[in-house]
Amino acid sequence: MSENASDSPDLAPSDTASDDRTADAQADGFARVRAAHENEMAEDYVELIAELIEATGEARPVDMAERLGVKPPTVTKNLSRLTRDGLVKRERYRSIFLTEEGENLARACRERHRTVVSFLMALGIEEEVAQRDAEGIEHHVSGDTLRAFEVFLQKNS
Repeated sequence: MSENASDSPDLAPSDTASDDRTADAQADGFARVRAAHENEMAEDYVELIAELIEATGEARPVDMAERLGVKPPTVTKNLSRLTRDGLVKRERYRSIFLTEEGENLARACRERHRTVVSFLMALGIEEEVAQRDAEGIEHHVSGDTLRAFEVFLQKNS
């Protein structure tokens, strides 16, 4: 006997909607997630460039590829996009540098990351797990939620 959605109590359609949001509110939520996904690459790259420059004095595509777990051509393609968007400066056969706009974005990303990690650790999450989870959360957390995290941390420190 095959089990389908109507046979399984966990998958059966509910008589009442589990989400009372309007269609517009739900569409807005999905649009925000899509926008956050589009920004993730740029944020990860500028944050990594800033970290590499701070740690080693330079950011090289080969080092970025290794840290990001991607192939060098992927880094090259994404750096072209970031250059076009005014976040990085590149010179042929030289390191990568952040523009002022890129530096500002990297600073904001790092602070947001620190806040999310600190919040998760304040909840009792181990640091390694908090660091890993923050990589996803930090791109999707709203400003309001981030401020709530900061207030929580101030009250509980």
